[in-house]
Amino acid sequence: MRLKNKLTLLFAVMTSALLLAFAVAVYFSYAKSRQDEYYRQLKVRSAIKANLLLKAGIKADVLQLIYKNSSDAFFPEEVAIYDTGFNLLYHDDINVDKVKETRQMIDEVIRKKEIRFNQGSLQEIGFLYQNDGKQFIVTAAAKDHTGERMLRGLRSTLFFAFVASIIIITVVGRFLSSKALQPVSKLVDNVNAITASNLHQTVDEGNGKDELAELAVTFNKMLKRLEYSFGAQKLFVYNISHELRTPLAAMIGELDLALSKDRSIEDYKKVIGLSLTDAKRINRLINGMLDLAKASYDQSEVSFKELRLDEILLDASRQVMDKNNTFTVPLSFDQEIEDDQYITIRGNEYLLTTAFVNLMENGCKFSSKKQCKVGISYSKEKTIINFVDEGIGIPKEELENIFTPFYRGSNSQYAEGYGIGLSLCQKIVELHKGNIALNSIPNKGTTFTVTLPHL
Repeated sequence: MRLKNKLTLLFAVMTSALLLAFAVAVYFSYAKSRQDEYYRQLKVRSAIKANLLLKAGIKADVLQLIYKNSSDAFFPEEVAIYDTGFNLLYHDDINVDKVKETRQMIDEVIRKKEIRFNQGSLQEIGFLYQNDGKQFIVTAAAKDHTGERMLRGLRSTLFFAFVASIIIITVVGRFLSSKALQPVSKLVDNVNAITASNLHQTVDEGNGKDELAELAVTFNKMLKRLEYSFGAQKLFVYNISHELRTPLAAMIGELDLALSKDRSIEDYKKVIGLSLTDAKRINRLINGMLDLAKASYDQSEVSFKELRLDEILLDASRQVMDKNNTFTVPLSFDQEIEDDQYITIRGNEYLLTTAFVNLMENGCKFSSKKQCKVGISYSKEKTIINFVDEGIGIPKEELENIFTPFYRGSNSQYAEGYGIGLSLCQKIVELHKGNIALNSIPNKGTTFTVTLPHL
């Protein structure tokens, strides 16, 4: 069922339920008031007849004659009068006897002073009547023809008014739901017009105040993220293709050249060596891309545990120096560690080691001394790690692009690389709720500062 129909149905059902409850309350309230008022009038008319018999001294046969010839169709009550000994003193028409009085009924009237009850369509009453210090029991029965006719009229009026109200409510509900959902329909049309080729297009944000406007704003933000992701993905594929094409083309050329004619064993060894070098370059590039993909995972998909940063840094420095014996990575504590928790974090050991190895190798590659100094300090909430080299530095105009994937600055001529390492480091640090910053002075050196929240 469409939302428009659901809202219309919900509005109609709720409003109709309220109207029905109101109509029922009005009907039964009127019925109760009518009944109470008729009992009151029945009692008054019966008391008048008792006064005529007991006080005015009018004979019973005269009252009966008046009753039989009465044209008062509005109130044709039947009255009977008894003494407390259940002796009948007067009855309008003994042959009819609508009330059917019993001894138990008389005793109940004496005990309760007054009783009211219904017998079919008749309203009946019995009450205690005082005259000259004596007690008498008066009973009366009558049918409220006028009241019932008015009650039927009220019931018909309420029914037709209720049906008419349901129709009006449904029409109004349909109109209001269409009006309320008009921005949604417009939003749907705008969204349907957006494809992968025009993610820059946005949807109308309306008045910018209500929930639908908030939805449109959120959707536009999502479109911007998607546009950025699509752009980054295209750039990523382009850069990968570009980086892989060079070593693959070189490898293919070398192998084609080797197969073009018979050569000496030394020549074949030379070709194999060059091909092996190109294969290793490709392997390093693929490993870098895999690490970059791992660092892009959602934190919920990466296993974290408690780790000591000094141990990870020590392991990373050993890996760097084992891979290249010309590199040196001295570690030092810039301040005394008072508590192990200051250098303990929750993180992924493999990813952090990968980031630290990249920063250390980066510092050593661009340093004339082939050295990257690592200093550890801490604050109240974070552990601070500085990676310092005394290398060629980074030009100021290149600093804003330094963490862009596959970006290689003007100093790339001094060292081999693919522009993946620093981007990878940033993603890993951000995955650990940390921050990475750099300060570089050309021809003096560069400092990368990594801050990570400790326990």
